[in-house]
Amino acid sequence: MTLTDAAAIAETLSLPTQAVIGGQITDAISAKTFASINPATGQELAQIAECGSADVDAAVAAARSAVDTGPWGAMAPADRRRLMIRFANLIDANAAELATLEALEGGKPIADTSSIDVPETVEAIRWHAEAADKVYDQISPSGPGVVSMIEREPLGVIGAVLPWNFPLMMAGWKLGPILATGNAVVLKPAEQTSMTTLRLAELALEAGLPAGVVNAVPGFGPAVGEPLGRHGHVDGVTFTGSTETGREFLRYSADSNLKRVTLECGGKNPLIVMADADNLDSIADHIATSIFWNAGQNCSSNSRLIVHSSLKAQLLDLVLERAGDWVVGDPLDPATKIGAIIEEAHMAKILDNIAAANEAGAELILGGNQVRADSGGWFVEPTIFDNVTPDMRLATEEVFGPVLAVTSFDQPDDAIELANRTEYGLAASIFTSDVRTAHLAARRIQAGTVTVNCYGEGDITTPFGGYKLSGFGGRDNGLAAHEQYTQPKTIWLDLS
Repeated sequence: MTLTDAAAIAETLSLPTQAVIGGQITDAISAKTFASINPATGQELAQIAECGSADVDAAVAAARSAVDTGPWGAMAPADRRRLMIRFANLIDANAAELATLEALEGGKPIADTSSIDVPETVEAIRWHAEAADKVYDQISPSGPGVVSMIEREPLGVIGAVLPWNFPLMMAGWKLGPILATGNAVVLKPAEQTSMTTLRLAELALEAGLPAGVVNAVPGFGPAVGEPLGRHGHVDGVTFTGSTETGREFLRYSADSNLKRVTLECGGKNPLIVMADADNLDSIADHIATSIFWNAGQNCSSNSRLIVHSSLKAQLLDLVLERAGDWVVGDPLDPATKIGAIIEEAHMAKILDNIAAANEAGAELILGGNQVRADSGGWFVEPTIFDNVTPDMRLATEEVFGPVLAVTSFDQPDDAIELANRTEYGLAASIFTSDVRTAHLAARRIQAGTVTVNCYGEGDITTPFGGYKLSGFGGRDNGLAAHEQYTQPKTIWLDLS
C-alpha cells in the first residue's frame, strides 16, 4: 500500500461510530457522543457513540440470551468453527479498510497495521476456530462401577476490555478463544481507539454469527468498563491494559458475583546480552525493534538493555546506527516506522520520564525530544539513556514510549538479579551463544515469556501473559486461552 493508496482509502472510509448490541448497529441510549482524535494531526476523525450503564445492561442481556436460549448456546462446535472461519475471511477481505482505520485512530504505521495487526487478527480467529471441535473432554479412571465424565462448559458472557495500543489484534486474541469455547462477548474498546472494534462487531454480524454473540459498547471506563466489571450477569472479564486498572477489575469482581478475571498488564522487560553473545549486528536489530516498534507503546517491549560491560560500547554504536532507520512520520506513509503517540497526555508522560532521567544523572545519548510538532500531532523521537542505575525511575517504571534504558554488568548472576529487580514479569530476552547459559537463565528470569537470541512474544500457539504485576488469572493465545473461558464439570454416573 502506497501513501497515495492509504490516503485515498482514508478519504472514502465510512467510519464506524455506533455501538453493536443484540445484532443492531445503534446509537447510545443517551444519544451522547465523544470525539475520536487522529493522534498524528490532533484533529477530530468522528463522533463515537458514548455508551453508559444502560447500554451495558442491554448488551449483557443480548449476550445472555444468545448463550442461554439462543442458537449460539445450542450450536455444535463444528458449526461454530464454520461461522468463525467465515468471520475471519471477512476480516481478511476488508484488510485494507481495517489497516487504514487502525493507522488513523491509533497513529500506528500503516506498514505495521497492514502486515502485522490485521493478519494476526485473522490468524487468531482462524486458529481458535479450528480448535473448536478438536479439544476433547475426558473420562476419569474411576473404576468399573462408575462412568465419570469431566466436561468443559463455556463460562457464558464475557466482558473483553481492550487496550489502545493493539486494539484490533487484542480483539482477535480475545474473540478467538471466547467464541471457540461457546461464549458470547461484550467488547469494550479503549475510548482512544473504538472504530476497528466496532467494525469487527459489524463483520461478525455479516458473517452470520447470531445476534448477541458479539456486542461492542464504546465509551469511557467509569460509564462502561466499571458497569461491565460489576455486572451480575457477566461471568468473566478479560482485560489488557495498565496494572492500576487491572486491580480495579479484581475489586469489581470481589464486590459483585466473583466473576472470573484475567489480566494482562504492564511490563518493564529486560533484554540481557551476555559476554559470549555473538552476531552483535543481529542483536542490535532486535534491540531497536523491541524498543522502537509501535513507538515503544508495547507491553512486551524490552525497555531495559542489560549488557555485559565488555560489549556495551560496540553494541551501543550499532544500536545508534539502527535508530537512524526508524523514521518518525505520517502513519499513512509506508516509509514511516514510528508513528504517533496515542494522545497528548501520554506524550507528556513520556517526556516527563525523559526529563526525570536527565535530572537523575542518566546519560542521554540519543533523542529525548518531541518531534513533528508542526503536524498538530504527538510524536517522540527514538531515545536512549546510558548508565541507568537500578534505583532510577527509568529502570523501574513503565514509560510506554520509544525510550531505552541501558545498564551494564560484569557477572552473569548480576544480570539475572538486575532483570528480576522489577515488580513486573511479562517478557524478557537473553542473548548468549552458550546453550547451558540460555537454559539456566531462562528458568531464573521471572517472566511469562523468555525469548533466547531474539525479541518476540512467541506465536498464536504459545501462551502469553505475565508474572507478578504483569498478569493474573490466565493467558492469551494457545489452547491455554480456552481454559480461562470454560469451567470444568464432573458428571458421575453410578453403574451399580
